[in-house]
Amino acid sequence: MIAIIDYGAGNIFSVKNALDYLGLENVLVSDKESIKKADALILPGVGAFPSAMKMLSDTGLVETIKEEATKKPLLGICLGMQMLFEKGYEFEECDGLGLIKGAVRYMEEPGLIIPHMGWNKLEKLNDCKLLEGLGDNEYVYFVHSYKAECADENISAYSEYGGSVPALVFDGKFVYGAQFHPEKSGNTGLAILRNFGALI
Repeated sequence: MIAIIDYGAGNIFSVKNALDYLGLENVLVSDKESIKKADALILPGVGAFPSAMKMLSDTGLVETIKEEATKKPLLGICLGMQMLFEKGYEFEECDGLGLIKGAVRYMEEPGLIIPHMGWNKLEKLNDCKLLEGLGDNEYVYFVHSYKAECADENISAYSEYGGSVPALVFDGKFVYGAQFHPEKSGNTGLAILRNFGALI
């Protein structure tokens, strides 16, 4: 069972619809016990980093998520991926979940259109189970204004948009993050979600 964490700041229904389409058993959850019982977790997110972290903190789920992420697969999507890092700098400095070392900062490049919206190619950097079976010409859909800054060892794939943008990150154990929206990325995104489901 995949638990989609519902804390009030996630695009939960498009994620749920994609999992349903793939036949992956899933449920929306907002309590500690359901998170503990789940086989895998998805942390979606839309909006601003500080407000989303506050909403997540207000649920009292932060410590439970951090604990469960040491023993079962966790996938952060878009803002949910950014929240996996130690710090975010959207409007103000804000602590993230600290599951992956690094910070999230504004994509400030001369002449760059922000937010970054559209399809970009995934460039593989490090092998990752979520990319198994995918080729070298895969495109995914992005909508974001901030990007992660982290070590190359934590980047499975990146995309080029005014420089290198970490697209798929991981901690080498159980934690994964997609800056793009796999649930909106056609067959490539569905394949990534299917691979995530196969981790259970």
